[in-house]
Amino acid sequence: MSREERAKQFMPFAALKGHKEALEEKEKPVVEKMELSEERAEELSFQLSQIRKNDMITVVYFQNRDYLKITGMVSKIDFQSRYLKIVNVKIPFRDIYDLSADQTTHIHHLE
Repeated sequence: MSREERAKQFMPFAALKGHKEALEEKEKPVVEKMELSEERAEELSFQLSQIRKNDMITVVYFQNRDYLKITGMVSKIDFQSRYLKIVNVKIPFRDIYDLSADQTTHIHHLE
């Protein structure tokens, strides 16, 4: 048996493809979606009304039992269907928790 064939015997073997990832996902704590106050919801609505296509923004949003943060260029904002698209990530308005813009984008943000 060649040295290479012998070495293959000791290579890690994943019998169940995706099993490790599934276990890691299961270990994540379940995060409940936070409800926004009426005041905060109005503030986010105002901020969304100020955003334009090609603005650089950062959005914190709820997806799959977790909060995610994405920074990128707005490729679409659809007020009728109520979603925002950053590059190729489509985010429903109802899942947005927070958003902010870089210095060249002018949206009003109250703390």
